[in-house]
Amino acid sequence: MPPAIKVNCENIKVTVRTPLKYSSLEDVGISSEVEETGNTFSDNAWLKALTYSNLTGMLTLSDDSGLEVDALHGQPGVHSARYGGPSLTSDEARVSLLLKNLESVIWAERTARFKCVIAIAGSNNHRINPSEYPNQECTSVRIASVVGSISGMIQYKPRGEDGFGYDPVFFLPSINQTMAEMTLEYKNLISHRSDATRKVIQVLRTIAEH
Repeated sequence: MPPAIKVNCENIKVTVRTPLKYSSLEDVGISSEVEETGNTFSDNAWLKALTYSNLTGMLTLSDDSGLEVDALHGQPGVHSARYGGPSLTSDEARVSLLLKNLESVIWAERTARFKCVIAIAGSNNHRINPSEYPNQECTSVRIASVVGSISGMIQYKPRGEDGFGYDPVFFLPSINQTMAEMTLEYKNLISHRSDATRKVIQVLRTIAEH
């Protein structure tokens, strides 16, 4: 078995049996936050992964995620946690704004998705395909990224007591429940983050085998 590769996971919990040793930012003594200035989830995930990989010298996983509503041209998007600006300080306030902005939208057009992008950055030695990004100038390079998602509809009113964020209005017709009505175990099985995590595990296994 090859020696363990140290992997820094920024807000991502990964459980996989490979010769990889996982740690958090707190584990490696980093408390600084990277400002998410990108226009897409991918932009922000890469910004954080490359920054933290440069700081730690480790293979680093970072993510960004949020809600995209088709009738609002993909909004809230990267602003999901800040939707409506600094004056809206609670999930309930942001959900209320979302529903207000969708007041005139018929049910068939209230399609939406939760999306999560996980980016993996590291050194040249971590590359799966060394021919990629041959002119990368920064110390850390882009290794791979994955996208997880779950599609649904935006309810007219919140339903359910569990979950957080936009869960009470994100409805899945196939099970007739919002994300706030389902069990935590089921949510963790089908969520956008779970989808992305399953995909990133396959990438990590490939890296561990090289």
